[in-house]
Amino acid sequence: MRKPRLHRTALRPPVAAALAALTVALIPSLGISPAQAAERESRPVYSYDKAIRESVWVDTGLDGDSDGKTDRVAVDIVRPGEPAAEGRRIPVIMDASPYYSCCGRGNESQRKTYDAAGKPVLFPLFYDNYFVPRGYATVLVDLAGTNRSDGCVDIGGRSDIQSAKAVVDWLNGRATGYTTRTGSATAKASWSNGATGMIGKSYDGTVANGVAATGVKGLKTIVPIGAISSWYDYYFAKGAPLFDSGPDGLADAVESDGAHARCAAVQRELVDGAPRNGDWTDLWTARDYVPSAGKVRASVFAVHGMQDLNVRTKHLGQWWNALADAGVERKIWLSQTGHVDPFDFRRAEWVRTLHRWFDHYLLGIDNGVEREPMADVERAPDRWATDRTWPPADTRPTALRPRPGRTPGVGVLGTERAEPGATATFTDDPGLSEADWAARIDQPTAAKTGFSTAPLQQDLRLSGSGTVKVTATPSTSSAHLSAVVVDLGPDTIRNYTGSGEGIRTLADRTCWGSSTAGDSACFRQTEADRASVEYTVLSRGWADLGHWADDGKGRPLTPGKPYTITLDLAATDHVVPAGHRLALIVAGTDAGLIEPADTTPTVTLDLARTEARLPLVGGAPALARAAAGTPADPTSAPTLKGVAEPRPQPRLP
Repeated sequence: MRKPRLHRTALRPPVAAALAALTVALIPSLGISPAQAAERESRPVYSYDKAIRESVWVDTGLDGDSDGKTDRVAVDIVRPGEPAAEGRRIPVIMDASPYYSCCGRGNESQRKTYDAAGKPVLFPLFYDNYFVPRGYATVLVDLAGTNRSDGCVDIGGRSDIQSAKAVVDWLNGRATGYTTRTGSATAKASWSNGATGMIGKSYDGTVANGVAATGVKGLKTIVPIGAISSWYDYYFAKGAPLFDSGPDGLADAVESDGAHARCAAVQRELVDGAPRNGDWTDLWTARDYVPSAGKVRASVFAVHGMQDLNVRTKHLGQWWNALADAGVERKIWLSQTGHVDPFDFRRAEWVRTLHRWFDHYLLGIDNGVEREPMADVERAPDRWATDRTWPPADTRPTALRPRPGRTPGVGVLGTERAEPGATATFTDDPGLSEADWAARIDQPTAAKTGFSTAPLQQDLRLSGSGTVKVTATPSTSSAHLSAVVVDLGPDTIRNYTGSGEGIRTLADRTCWGSSTAGDSACFRQTEADRASVEYTVLSRGWADLGHWADDGKGRPLTPGKPYTITLDLAATDHVVPAGHRLALIVAGTDAGLIEPADTTPTVTLDLARTEARLPLVGGAPALARAAAGTPADPTSAPTLKGVAEPRPQPRLP
């Protein structure tokens, strides 16, 4: 059930005085001064130059590499020096990652650095520079099997999650830390008040999701950015492979030197447990955090690019919905970018908001951030709108149905169901992508089926996750399907398929916090990379038709036999303006985004048994008002301009 919201009432003087006294008494344990509490904001009153920098190795209780000893993970810490003398305990901002030595973090791919004695010097990103002077500790954890940690990488499994959970336990006095990787001298987090916030983009944010799903005490908030909620859905879409390699390839890329040899057994488990046929296995069950959303105690501030073609927004949508069902306190930012950190698409507002978020959930400052609108959504490059809740309360799944048009191969999308026996046919072409299909939506082409509404009479907003249900008859024993939802009309959007996935990195720098000689708070500025287009793909989904039974197992298809399957569409929030058209495309392999099947089928759709259920704000009445026109038979069918074809994404999430 959702937590009840407390309403403020006037306090009688004696009660108010008692509460004021209690607040003063609690301030040292919160790590803030009376002046900071009165200002409702933590201030940079501590010296970053004199901060304590140290490393601790925390025992995870696991023996991932089977060497007979429990694994220790390296924990690099930077924290104010002054609170120790003042008797204050302070909260922690934690980023647990496998990337600190192999690949780096942030737009500038920063890696950890150490001095000759092994003492940490450079902490990637701005969290330490900005928050340590404000009374926080920054803790960066090397996941098991990476950088300076023992054990093995298991790609979102027990070892990954325990790597970070054990550190939360150590910060709360429930786990053992050591001053060295192999020694017996222990280290205690006597400076910590136990309140921890986890943050991170991609893999790092995924670990935050997974740790929160354990229900660990002391984890007060998480800020997952472009994060995975189910590792199966990172590698497959209902049986269709999204990449040409599995989790073993990612493990190999992030492991520390020597880990590959000692972790051969774990690598074999990753191979055997993730068959390329897309079947669900126990390995995926152990790496699916969505069913455990009910255990989450932390608040969640989720950030995702709606055009993220690496960690697709299906991850966000299913995690968000599960958290909502569990009554978790939530906030969300949705950008037009791809796989990009908000520090690089909305820097000043991001730092301001994150500061207030951590102040509230980790320091207990009543700054009202939890009472502000839940959602910030980017409507155009650098133009944002807010919503009190997300999706809006009047959002309803609404059926749109395809039917034949007057021009063969150019169909109509609306509320009317096609006549029984109406069909549309395409032949899979693995060399073509959603960009090819959408650009020729008004042209009959062999590789896709396309259906569009008339120009809308009013704006129509989609907000949340949808589905497309199809009944398809293949000509061969295998087939992969794609469903693509498109806004047909001119617009200026972020160039999400460009090298920066919607941003352009500049030479100038801006500074966010304090610096030392070895750790600068200054980072290169960015700006929006814009593209003028005549259509915008706003959501997409894929499936292997052989997984039609929806029981986690694929089967060979019988040519000529119809199968019904539902494709899950990625979560989105998009306004189709009046005058634009809304379109649905159903086709085969989406080049660059899914791998092709082992045959090249011709697929016939039963249009009377095919429909999209889209999350429309205002539901069916809004659709009726917006789509009141009659689709026109195109007299000319130009090729439309969009962003470049989707490019194969990096294999590191």
